[in-house]
Amino acid sequence: MSLRVALMRPIAAAERSATLLRARGFEPAFAPVMQIVATGAEPPDENFDAVIATSANAFAFLSAEARDRLAKLRLYVAGERTAAAALAAGFAGTDEIAADARSLAALLAARPRPSRFLYLAARDRKSDIESVLCAAGHGVVAIEVYAAEARPAWSASETQTFASCAAALHYSRRSAELTIALAERAGLGEGLRATLHGCISKDAAEPLRSIGAKRIVVAAGAQESLLIDALSLATRIS
Repeated sequence: MSLRVALMRPIAAAERSATLLRARGFEPAFAPVMQIVATGAEPPDENFDAVIATSANAFAFLSAEARDRLAKLRLYVAGERTAAAALAAGFAGTDEIAADARSLAALLAARPRPSRFLYLAARDRKSDIESVLCAAGHGVVAIEVYAAEARPAWSASETQTFASCAAALHYSRRSAELTIALAERAGLGEGLRATLHGCISKDAAEPLRSIGAKRIVVAAGAQESLLIDALSLATRIS
């Protein structure tokens, strides 16, 4: 019988992750703690040297006019999935694809000539891109084009789904924090502490450690494949 694994990501991202989990012999289950929504913000009609994006969601809510205008600029992204979303949105291609936001920030900060970047950002985000680039003398205008809104509670069926899972995957610190809040609200706090947790980073694992969860594994790097590798190894050992 395959191990049932809870995915707390927004549904579209969770469905992609579910495909990868099934290929590795796991049974994915959905208990999303966030939903992706448009903010309605539009990029300013100003001059930029390049566009930055760290999530496929950055392109999902752009107007046709904004896509046409921005597609003429250089594009720097974090992750292959972000690059694929840009291509689908009409961008000709990416000038650089970094593994994650921190790597992308370091790469762009090293550019010898000061540049002015347009960052297609999330409302809730870490400040790595902006702080690193500004410290290096570059200009960054961040436009919050989408938001990952916290859900107030799980439905009865989602609560039952999470309770039936032997493991859970966490892709960010915020997602882990929201999972804890929703699980406690649903009366599943003790079960959460006993669950096997796979975390994309030490930062994502920290909220779980703080509530006394003991069965935590952390990916060797910030890639989903490495996260699933860590989960696979932990389940074989246990």
